[in-house]
Amino acid sequence: MHIDTLKSLALDALEELKARDISQLDVSSLTEVTDLMLIASGTSTRHVAALAQNLVEKAKAAGLQPRGVEGGDNADWVLVDLGDIVVHIMLPEARTLYDLERLWSDLPSDGFKPDASFEHFEERARMS
Repeated sequence: MHIDTLKSLALDALEELKARDISQLDVSSLTEVTDLMLIASGTSTRHVAALAQNLVEKAKAAGLQPRGVEGGDNADWVLVDLGDIVVHIMLPEARTLYDLERLWSDLPSDGFKPDASFEHFEERARMS
């Protein structure tokens, strides 16, 4: 599925159930794991779970099987991995605490790849 179509699907699913403060982060130059992150707030743990469930259902209806869902019914943060897009749905308190927008904007974008440094770490660990 084209990333613009996937982004529209995700945004529509979040907006349908009244997600709050939706932001988009282009992280394609910072990591190979995903290209775009969407971050949205829910008003309660039930709302966070409902937003995530709606997103998963809409993705499946479009023929896309999410790669993973982390968090649950009583979670203050649910992550839905759609491959090229990772969606974080959080309570406002968790969102303020983890401040993903600032975290990702502070990473250097001059060719540094967090995944590459992790691979180097794994390689060194195997050698030990």
